[in-house]
Amino acid sequence: MAHKSLIDLLYVAAFFLGGLGFAVGPLVLANIMAPRGTRNVSNKSKQAIECGMTPIGGARVRFGAVYYLYALMFLAFDVDVLFLFPVAVAYNHGLVIRDFIELVIFVGILSLAIIYAWRKGVFQWNRKIYNRQ
Repeated sequence: MAHKSLIDLLYVAAFFLGGLGFAVGPLVLANIMAPRGTRNVSNKSKQAIECGMTPIGGARVRFGAVYYLYALMFLAFDVDVLFLFPVAVAYNHGLVIRDFIELVIFVGILSLAIIYAWRKGVFQWNRKIYNRQ
């Protein structure tokens, strides 16, 4: 029994180290492989570089809250559509009317969420104009 727990502990440690490697590895690689001193070529070391062009405006762009709501709506419905694929595979073996009604209820609830967001104005992109001084 002790041998099996040791093997299980080794599996947990291996997965932990693998996950840590996947999390920290790209940060370390980016730091090692990042180019050094590219902005000092034309004595502009304090200037941000955007594709080799001189930047226009500030780096801090203010996005409206509607943008984030729109993104959250997309993520929610994208994940919900992923749940429909296993249902489609399960219907390959035979269709029961109860299963079809459950699917219609699921899609109906999603439709109600879209209607609610539409009424709240999430899908309207009104551009805000800020006074520049």
